[in-house]
Parts: sequence; structure tokens; C-alpha cells
Amino acid sequence: MTYARDNNFIILTYDLDFSAILSVTHDLKPSVAQVRASVLHADQTVDLIATALYRFDDDMKKGAILSIDIKNARLRLLPL
Repeated sequence: MTYARDNNFIILTYDLDFSAILSVTHDLKPSVAQVRASVLHADQTVDLIATALYRFDDDMKKGAILSIDIKNARLRLLPL
């Protein structure tokens, strides 16, 4: 997480631990995009992620948690 924060990277994960860490630390970065869709083909998953990241680009640059599933994407700004 330190490397991602220091280099303005977004963590892309299926894991909820990164969001939990940000909740406890109240950090402003790194942004986390967590994929919640488990029954997708790789090309569908890539399309969902790309669409959501494009849609929320400005907020992700500031610091946010983006939850992506098959039906929609939800954003929570940091700190939590």
C-alpha cells in the first residue's frame, strides 16, 4: 500500500482487506478498486473495470474506494 500511495497507483483487487486497512488508518491514498463480480469471463471483467475507472477517474486520483459489480459501481471518497 505504501508503494501504491507513493507512486499514485490504484490497487485493483478482489480482496476486501485493502478497504478495511484504509478504514482503520483513515489514509487519503492509495485508491482501491475492488471487483465484486465473481461469475464473469475475463473480457467482461476488464470491460467493467475500464468503464468504472473511466467514469470515476477524477475521484480515484484524489483518493477513493471503488466497488465494482455486474450491475453498477459505487464510490466512497477517502478518508473513510
